[in-house]
Amino acid sequence: MSEYILEMKHITKTFPGVKALDDVSFKLRPGTVHALMGENGAGKSTLMKCLFGIYHRDGGTILFDGQEVNFKDSKEAIDAGVSMIHQELQPIRMMTIAENVFLGNYPLGRFNLVDHAKMNQDTKALLDEVGLQIDPKTLLHHLTVSQMQSVEIAKAISHKAKVVIMDEPTSSLTSSEVEKLFSIIQQLKEKNIGIIYISHKMDEILRISDDISVMRDGQYVGTWPAAEMTTGKIIQAMVGRELTSLFPEKTNKVEEEVVLRLENLTSPSPLSFKNASFDLKKGEILGIGGLVGAQRTELMEALYGMRVLKEGKIFVKGQEVKIKNPAAAIANKIALVTEDRRFNGIFGVLSVSDNASIASLHQYLGHLGLLNEKQISQVVNQSVDRLRVKTPSTKTHIESLSGGNQQKVILARWLANDPDILILDEPTRGIDVGAKYEIYQIINNLAAEGKSIIMITSEMSELLGVSDRVMVMCEGRISGFLDREEATQEAVMTLATKFMTNQQGGETDA
Repeated sequence: MSEYILEMKHITKTFPGVKALDDVSFKLRPGTVHALMGENGAGKSTLMKCLFGIYHRDGGTILFDGQEVNFKDSKEAIDAGVSMIHQELQPIRMMTIAENVFLGNYPLGRFNLVDHAKMNQDTKALLDEVGLQIDPKTLLHHLTVSQMQSVEIAKAISHKAKVVIMDEPTSSLTSSEVEKLFSIIQQLKEKNIGIIYISHKMDEILRISDDISVMRDGQYVGTWPAAEMTTGKIIQAMVGRELTSLFPEKTNKVEEEVVLRLENLTSPSPLSFKNASFDLKKGEILGIGGLVGAQRTELMEALYGMRVLKEGKIFVKGQEVKIKNPAAAIANKIALVTEDRRFNGIFGVLSVSDNASIASLHQYLGHLGLLNEKQISQVVNQSVDRLRVKTPSTKTHIESLSGGNQQKVILARWLANDPDILILDEPTRGIDVGAKYEIYQIINNLAAEGKSIIMITSEMSELLGVSDRVMVMCEGRISGFLDREEATQEAVMTLATKFMTNQQGGETDA
């Protein structure tokens, strides 16, 4: 009997214009966590999609549980005992949690009809297992990104797989949810289930992995016991060089001019933000910290005209403005890069060029109202070069690009409008350490050019390493501000829990 539950040997995969996988091999032992690491575009997700039947490999063999397999689609893979949690969530938002969990595998009752009672009951048990206390009949569109991630984990567990692939499973989870996931992973290991864990979070990798494999530019670099690895060794294997610093040197100068001022912005919902006031200066990078549920995204969406305000005023360069929709925000030179790239960031079936130009097409109208394709191509090519987007062509569908390169294209889209204020909601979620550095450099350069940046991030190191000033929110209220020199992890966490409700129904004010 083989030592391995899974063996992938000499896998190759080519897309038009790019060789995504070049003679890659990978082995997984049962009852272990094998971390698969590499920069965005290294081929990690492509390799897993070849295993899962989403892509059909051009060459190589796959042995699963001792037998050679060639899954034609994901259903064959699932039926055989392989389950996958994808990096980009693709739930059906107008269906219930239970319907999403059992999609394609509904329990049937009398007359061959779906047994909703059993489905809801089984889903409730799975949700309890992942620590999600929500009614299984809740529609997905009512859930936060982190809650939808937990539903995906419950769905994977429901298949009773022998191998579980987790592609960035903690990218949107709170620290308590991450701990619950690690507990679930330990339970899966005890059941002799093999886990392939793709993540860019070094602390997670070093904590839970048994083995670590690294890929670079579509090729296999090596495999090491996790106990022998350090963050520095992993980064060097991933990027082929040492990164002396995770953050670029700051070159921006914060000016005294206030470009944005919010006064007492309050949501109609009592569970959302209230009395939010702050200033943003020219050339400043304002980081917004807080725990999940702090209403950071909701506040920024209201500023961008995506949410209704109960009261409050918005001033842009000293003038009060009414922003009731995103068009009004764009007219006031405000741009927003959203948290969920797949859902409301990219247009997956359109090209890189279409995605980069779609917000500024009005600038390229020529004679008789026709688009000037030559001008669009010129501007897009300049943006692709400026942001170092890795793509075979500007005509390539954006969905085939890595997460980091998709994020750069979205940035290019808004930079084409030359905004004064750029709101970035979790700008490096699911992006590797090398691509993160490039995004940080872009943010720093934009601020140095006089742009004003608002950056929401759940990564403490990012919040402290990139921001000129930190604003912290807790349960819908701004709990305080920290200058760069005084911003520490302890200071941020103190403010992030300032208004937390205690068990007796009172309120702490740390």
